[in-house]
Amino acid sequence: MKNSVILGSLCSFLLVSLLAALAIGAVTIPAQDVITALWQYDAQNLLHKIVLELRLPRAILAFTAGAGLALAGMMLQTVTRNPLADPYLFGISSGASFGVVVLFAATGLHTGLWLSGAAFLGSVLAMSLLLLLAASTRNPRVETLLLAGVALSFLFSALTSLLLYWCDPEAISAILFWSLGSFSRASWNWLWLPCLTVGLVAGALLLLRRPLNALLLGDEGATTLGVNVPKLRITVLLLSSLVTAVLVAGCGGIGFVGLMIPHMVRFFLSQAKVIGVVATALVGGLFMLWVDIAARTLLDNQELPIGVITSSIGSVFFLALLLLKNRGTRS
Repeated sequence: MKNSVILGSLCSFLLVSLLAALAIGAVTIPAQDVITALWQYDAQNLLHKIVLELRLPRAILAFTAGAGLALAGMMLQTVTRNPLADPYLFGISSGASFGVVVLFAATGLHTGLWLSGAAFLGSVLAMSLLLLLAASTRNPRVETLLLAGVALSFLFSALTSLLLYWCDPEAISAILFWSLGSFSRASWNWLWLPCLTVGLVAGALLLLRRPLNALLLGDEGATTLGVNVPKLRITVLLLSSLVTAVLVAGCGGIGFVGLMIPHMVRFFLSQAKVIGVVATALVGGLFMLWVDIAARTLLDNQELPIGVITSSIGSVFFLALLLLKNRGTRS
């Protein structure tokens, strides 16, 4: 009963949030006009065009990005048994950004498929280096993986800055705006790619739910239950890299979402169940929808980068999490 109430509340709030995302912006559109645009679209009506051609694909992309990053964070936290795991902290996001900047600086290509491919290669490179560092240690601890991920994140950020130094000024401005995170590039032409990727990864996560739950018992316990731990860990890391890469290619660098959302959901639901996975995706999407609304409305005639807002919130959340963890260890 409790799970049904929570899930119903999230779905209801999602409808309200989508309506708000379509109505609120530089031009405020009444809710009645938004509903009319969705049901009886008139191509000659300017407000209808704003709703259907600008705000709706942007809202879908924001929700998809939030859901995908939240699921990526949940997967990383499960396979590493580290509550601080996040695509941003593990260097996956920085590696994906590096791959995109290499492609953009070398060829000037900026289409969705090419960017996604370059971002995936960059994220796989980052994850491979992380796994090599872990393999070089006899008894790798989760803290070591986290520190190695932070170091890789700084490394790829430095390489990205070096590439930007050699680019022409016009490319630099475009790349810098993209790297700060934004949903302004949302378009019906390529929106299918992030939606399909997040949907497939979510489905794979549901199929792998039982072996992932066994992994929470430890490698030895999971092996005893018949789980191929190395194969499962590599599979989940690749899935996390894939969804992060596609979202980074489309939205730029957006950090800390994968860290915060799984923790928020754990306060109310067990992520070992199907509803926990669904709730994580919904809460992540809702969070990103309202971050996008804030980015479009906090400043008059200006748009704040999405990554700036999420990093500001996430850094405070990260510090609070560390303080709570330290207090729990002392007691």
